[in-house]
Amino acid sequence: MDSGFHIKLQIAGRFYPLIIDRKDEEKVRKAARIINEKVGQYQQRYRDKDGQDFLSMAAFQFVLKLIELEEKSNDTPLITAIGEITEELEEFIQKN
Repeated sequence: MDSGFHIKLQIAGRFYPLIIDRKDEEKVRKAARIINEKVGQYQQRYRDKDGQDFLSMAAFQFVLKLIELEEKSNDTPLITAIGEITEELEEFIQKN
């Protein structure tokens, strides 16, 4: 990691030292900021819970969204349809 450097992120009140590629710094800091915002929302809504609960719910929400996005971007039906159309076109070309 030639362009790697050390950063320290604060997530849910704790500091985490990381070594990242310099080109990824903006993404990494944005991810930490989004997590902290989500944890903050849970802290305001549920004052009787602890930090672990907030992190767990934030993680659950983000993974659920990731799964939904993965399902939307599933290319398998499209690839199958393209393959079928290609076969039909090849058959048509061979016959004519």
